[in-house]
Amino acid sequence: MDEDEPTIYDEIEIEDMTYDATTQMYHYPCPCGDKFEIALVDLLDEEDIAVCPSCSLMVRVIFEVDNLPKVKEAPSSGGVAVVA
Repeated sequence: MDEDEPTIYDEIEIEDMTYDATTQMYHYPCPCGDKFEIALVDLLDEEDIAVCPSCSLMVRVIFEVDNLPKVKEAPSSGGVAVVA
């Protein structure tokens, strides 16, 4: 095993993950009680490792880039905020 390769807890099909369209993040329950998470933009960059923010576990996400939703751009206000 390559020393630079992270230790993977499991491999998860993206269909088994929950997608939050507001945050554009995929989530999957972690055994520690928190959730593994990976951003849509990371998946589009062909990153496939979801991490749990509460513990050291990582999972590999099995997916096809062509089947991912499109990234939603944040709407620009077009104006300048004025502080009095």
